[in-house]
Amino acid sequence: MSSLKGKTILITGASSGIGEAASLELAERGANVVLGARRTDRLEKLAADINAKGGSARFRALDVTSFEDTQAFADFAKKEFGGVDVIVNNAGVMPLSVMTDLKVDDWNRMIDVNIRGVLHGIAAVLPGMKAAGKGQVINVASIAAHNVYPTCAVYSATKYAVWAISEGLRQENSDIRVTVISPGVVATELGHDIPGAETQQALTEWRKNSLTPDAIARAIAYAVEQPEGVDVNEIVVRPTVSAF
Repeated sequence: MSSLKGKTILITGASSGIGEAASLELAERGANVVLGARRTDRLEKLAADINAKGGSARFRALDVTSFEDTQAFADFAKKEFGGVDVIVNNAGVMPLSVMTDLKVDDWNRMIDVNIRGVLHGIAAVLPGMKAAGKGQVINVASIAAHNVYPTCAVYSATKYAVWAISEGLRQENSDIRVTVISPGVVATELGHDIPGAETQQALTEWRKNSLTPDAIARAIAYAVEQPEGVDVNEIVVRPTVSAF
């Protein structure tokens, strides 16, 4: 196993949930972590906690729906640490609803964050990785990339797009490792913006048997720690009790 020590890893959506857990896990294993999200107060505290424990963390405000902002985030990491070894495209939203509710604004927000945000992250780091002849892109999808449920059509579509983009990127670049992490139900803030009370309640019930974010963080670390010649293409992580 190769060590994470000294690797520079960008993490989007780092202010809570999987992104926060991944930041802590990767920093504890020796990586330089660069944290991006909109809520800079949380990023500041997280970076301070990591640095106080002897880790190495920096943070910057990030809106993944803006390519310019995402490029500036990557450039900030290069300035701080000299390059980018890994990006974890984790930022995502999940305002579930049935199609007949016609929540077009929510559909567009999922497309902007879940798909465009991933593409912006890839575009911001790919030229540098190609110039270095190595690098790793880790995209957080979902079991919704493999299954569709009522209220989940658009969200599943965005997560399937993440899977498809990742597979295309992998096939086109023999010098870049590409990993999709597909979590099952995880206890995070994701879905806090679901508009319907009935769907909110269904999610609450579903989350009674859920993973904690650190389980996904360990999966991310496992993929990064593999030797350079080993590309773990996808990891699906579910609670043991889950049938889906």
